[in-house]
Amino acid sequence: MKAIIHYVSAFLGLSILCITCNGQVPSGTQTSQTLLHKSELIGGGCDGCELMFVGMPAQISPADTSRGWQGPNQKLLVTGTVYQLNGRTPARNVLLYYWHTDATGRYTPTDGMNPRAKRHGALRGWVKTDTTGRYAIYTSRPAPYPGGSEPEHIHVSVKEPDLPNEYYIDDVIFDDDPLVIEASKKRPFVNRGGSGLVRIVLSDAVQIAERDIILGLNINNYPQREKTGIQSGLHIGEDSPSFVPVHAWGPDKGSTACPVCRYGRYHGILYFVGNHPGWPEIRQWLTFLEQESATRGQYLKAYFIYGNAVDYDPETSRATLVRIGQELGLKRIALTVVPSLTDTKTDVHLNKINPAVTNTFVIYQHRKIVDKFIELPPTAGSFDAIRSALNRTESHFFNLPTPKHE
Repeated sequence: MKAIIHYVSAFLGLSILCITCNGQVPSGTQTSQTLLHKSELIGGGCDGCELMFVGMPAQISPADTSRGWQGPNQKLLVTGTVYQLNGRTPARNVLLYYWHTDATGRYTPTDGMNPRAKRHGALRGWVKTDTTGRYAIYTSRPAPYPGGSEPEHIHVSVKEPDLPNEYYIDDVIFDDDPLVIEASKKRPFVNRGGSGLVRIVLSDAVQIAERDIILGLNINNYPQREKTGIQSGLHIGEDSPSFVPVHAWGPDKGSTACPVCRYGRYHGILYFVGNHPGWPEIRQWLTFLEQESATRGQYLKAYFIYGNAVDYDPETSRATLVRIGQELGLKRIALTVVPSLTDTKTDVHLNKINPAVTNTFVIYQHRKIVDKFIELPPTAGSFDAIRSALNRTESHFFNLPTPKHE
């Protein structure tokens, strides 16, 4: 436990000492949630977001420790990076307010709490991102509501320094919670601020969950918009979906193994090619990905997903990939095929790949999309861009174990 506390303190650095909250709302002042009509609010308003400003301390650092961390319950560290809408630029001085249930599944207040904040309970707090967009919350694992079907969750609302009002993002929820699957069927996740679904790793008795946040992503009335141009693939910050291509070549040859399901723990690269394959360029990319996979070992799995709807024949497509795998001597990269990149039977359509572009590269880590590239030529500069993305998004907790589940 001491090791993980020391590590997170190190990456937050001295910024903890110098970042303060200058956006505190004075006692008795109306917040932006009450001054604007719900339809005008960034994010559309939310029940309870205004309590962000009730009891807020004058100084807020990038790390916060709740009462839950000090108790006998399961210790939990929630940490990550807050990014601008492009998913790559860290956002500094962003205020995050969190609150969650205790071990009884209730928002239990404590004596002396501000009466207005009691409905959020005692396990609440604030962090403000440092110069690299990082934050850390030391707390306890929440329990589900008593007798309910809602999964364990941590509420988070966001106040950006340049925006007039706060807004909520998807709750932090846990992939090892048995209530998550049914809850997602009843109410699909919106991915406000990116996916809130986190995967647990362990440092001694402490559970660690990484929750990166993409400001403005899937937030209605958000004033910024993504740059227009060629679009392909889901947004950085969303989860890479499950799908089942046919493996023509590679470690899972002959199967329909789901790439992110089977190899989602570390980095993965999904290299999609649709209706306009350029085989000389594809060969160059496959050679690079094979070499990079060999260099990074278990920390990288790469997949080629070929889905040419214009000229699809299952036997011919598989034979083509087998021939390329043999010619290039590929041992690590998987060569797979689907009828088209919009095919629903294999669920590859869930990736929202544009079949008209030359290629789309999706980089994921722990199933979450951490970067992507569209129309990337096989040049030294492009290879460096892929390497740089892998290095930049490498998890601080790659080498920590995951829990064992029955």
